[in-house]
Amino acid sequence: MAEEKSFEENIARLEEIVGALEKGDAKLADSLKLFEEGTGLVNACGKMLDEAEQKVMKLAKGTDGAPVESVFTGEAEGNGR
Repeated sequence: MAEEKSFEENIARLEEIVGALEKGDAKLADSLKLFEEGTGLVNACGKMLDEAEQKVMKLAKGTDGAPVESVFTGEAEGNGR
């Protein structure tokens, strides 16, 4: 089983793929392989970001003034959204 790459490693590889595709000098079959690899990396990075978002907790002051952890909803308080 292949070792799972970090988010940063996936982004770096994705940048390499984009650069290679932008050059436009690869054969069609090679370009398609790079494109497929790139879409897989985008999906993997999206999944990593979704998982990270689920772990994010925001700190709020409790009634005693001590910080209290609560689930991050993605919306800032009082922003009217």
